[in-house]
Amino acid sequence: MTDSHQKLRALAMRRWRVALGLTTLMVLVYFGFVLLVAWHKPFMGRLLSPGLSIGIVLGALVIVSAWILTWVYVQWANRVYDPELARSRTPAAR
Repeated sequence: MTDSHQKLRALAMRRWRVALGLTTLMVLVYFGFVLLVAWHKPFMGRLLSPGLSIGIVLGALVIVSAWILTWVYVQWANRVYDPELARSRTPAAR
């Protein structure tokens, strides 16, 4: 296996680890919310103000966390992954 192939494999593994880590975090956030809904209904139903419960706030935070984790991945891909991939495709890198 050539050096460029090894670098590409290492880059692919790095991307896989980042994606798996962010996916795991999102799954924990989502299923944490679902478990709270299932097991702690009185807590989730507690009103913070008329018409606004803790469950509604936490549900909105689940959605916002998905946006934030997507933003984190895009920033990482733009700063790290894309430049390294572009370098590996140049003739000088081969």
